[in-house]
Amino acid sequence: MQAYAIQDSQGMVKLDAMENPYRLPQDLQDQLGRRLGALAFNRYPAGRINDLRQALATYADMPAGFDIMLGNGSDELISLLALACDVPACAANNFRAASVLAPVPGFVMYALSAQLQGLAFHGVPLTGDFELDEAAMLAAIEQHQPAITYLAYPNNPTANLWHDAVLENIILAAGEQGGLVVLDEAYQPFSSKSYIDRLARHHHVLLLRTLSKFGLAGVRLGYLMGPKALIAEIDKVRPPYNISVLNCECALFALEQQDVFAAQAAALRAQRAVIFEALSVFPGVTAFKSEANMILLRVPDAAKTFAGMRTRKVLVKNVSTMHPLLANCLRVTVGTADENVQMLAALKESL
Repeated sequence: MQAYAIQDSQGMVKLDAMENPYRLPQDLQDQLGRRLGALAFNRYPAGRINDLRQALATYADMPAGFDIMLGNGSDELISLLALACDVPACAANNFRAASVLAPVPGFVMYALSAQLQGLAFHGVPLTGDFELDEAAMLAAIEQHQPAITYLAYPNNPTANLWHDAVLENIILAAGEQGGLVVLDEAYQPFSSKSYIDRLARHHHVLLLRTLSKFGLAGVRLGYLMGPKALIAEIDKVRPPYNISVLNCECALFALEQQDVFAAQAAALRAQRAVIFEALSVFPGVTAFKSEANMILLRVPDAAKTFAGMRTRKVLVKNVSTMHPLLANCLRVTVGTADENVQMLAALKESL
């Protein structure tokens, strides 16, 4: 194994981690600073956490009969799901140890959380155009009967949504085998679709989101929505006080200013379209359709282009070695208009 590595971004145009590039306006910084300064740091987090849970439920339009659980980023929630579902081989489980299944390439934490918990991880390759391989997914679900099937919506790093009928067939198949489905909507602010309006159809589907892409990557706040009975079981393995008073108050403040963040997301969606149009004339470059704040590119030589862009002080993510389907691919975060101009210039010069 290797520790999670963070690229040195000092002095760089940082477009490698799907962060919101906009900071709070100065007046909001001042307001937030006063609120944080008044917090009782000498006390453990208390009822204010429930205020945040309710605010997030309202913001997400959570269905009736569902509940919400908070995590220190969605990464912690993914780890807690693996912990909660870690059932050894026994008669009650048809002598199968619990396992995790997800399409690949996908978010690395699905496999890593399984590995750290001692669960088998089954990765099912996407098709050549990064769509779900329905037949392969259904066969893998029948064979492995996974405790958790992850479906990122949109996917990371491919940034695409899944076809509705295929998605629904996989969700139903996982439920018939007695497993959970976790729909990871980390990039929901930039997507044309959400599963939230279909969530109440199922008793075995959980919806995972984060405020990182909303604009609070530094705050570390994820949330998991699902039927109350399911959330109550998963909540049993949550560490006490896993959300600090600082995380909580920052998130509450941001939700009160959600119009500001919605405008930022709209600006990034518009910039995403600008980048696609500009890339259409780049020889040898293929840009894949995106429903997130990132764009997957295939270039003639990913290592050479990545190094060239880094030399020109633009930092992107070289994902070409993550999976064979990502050969010669780079992942680029959508930045501000000025950052995107610099990124396109560096890319053009580095090809």
